[in-house]
Amino acid sequence: MGPVGKQSPSAPPGPTGGSCLLLLFCLRLGASCPQGCQCPDHAGAVAVHCSARGLQEIPKDIPADAVLLKLDANKIAHIPNGAFQHLNQLRELDLSQNTIETIGPAAFSGLAGGLRLLDLSHNRIRRIPKDALGKLSAKIRLSHNPLHCECALQEALWELKLDPESVDEIACHTAVRDEYVGKPLIQALDSGVSFCSTHHKTTDVAMLVTMFGWFAMVITYVVYYVRQNQEDARKHLEYLKSLPSAPASKDPVGPAP
Repeated sequence: MGPVGKQSPSAPPGPTGGSCLLLLFCLRLGASCPQGCQCPDHAGAVAVHCSARGLQEIPKDIPADAVLLKLDANKIAHIPNGAFQHLNQLRELDLSQNTIETIGPAAFSGLAGGLRLLDLSHNRIRRIPKDALGKLSAKIRLSHNPLHCECALQEALWELKLDPESVDEIACHTAVRDEYVGKPLIQALDSGVSFCSTHHKTTDVAMLVTMFGWFAMVITYVVYYVRQNQEDARKHLEYLKSLPSAPASKDPVGPAP
């Protein structure tokens, strides 16, 4: 019987193909999700949950295939231009309960076609950024913001698709007409009130004042011109009077025929 050779130590079992795929998927998902947020994937639809994370700005590494983005209950004060331009699959964007005061005119560029709901309620927005919201087809929530009711706000609302469930909660925090402060904006507009009429009246008064100023200036010039001509005519007349008068010519008396 020949010598029995030593058996080589068996190599540790390697990971199965399924485990590798799962690991790679988890690493990819984890790498594309903003820090501190959760990005569950349901049947290929990615939802990004960043609620109450103390964020002061929009995260930069939001997955491009996100369909839901929750950024509510943070400390975001400004929405810069192009903040969501790579999220062309986004359907719902929740920015409620932040401290938003300003929104860039191109803040929501790239979302015009697909976005279905934009929640901006419970912020510090005083004036509606018409350029930023006017191109969206999404329902927009604007309730519980310190809005200033004026002509620009009324004109902006004509172009927005307000969420019918929260539209009654939009109120005038301040207004160009004191009697509407604290009252629901839609109630005031439905009653036929126009904040633009005050604006037009102010414009008309300014125009009248300007026209009166021009008219007064023209009248002053005409009066000055007439008086100056009268003075010149008087001086000329006095000059003519000062000239010596010519002696009268005497015809010679001829012999009678």
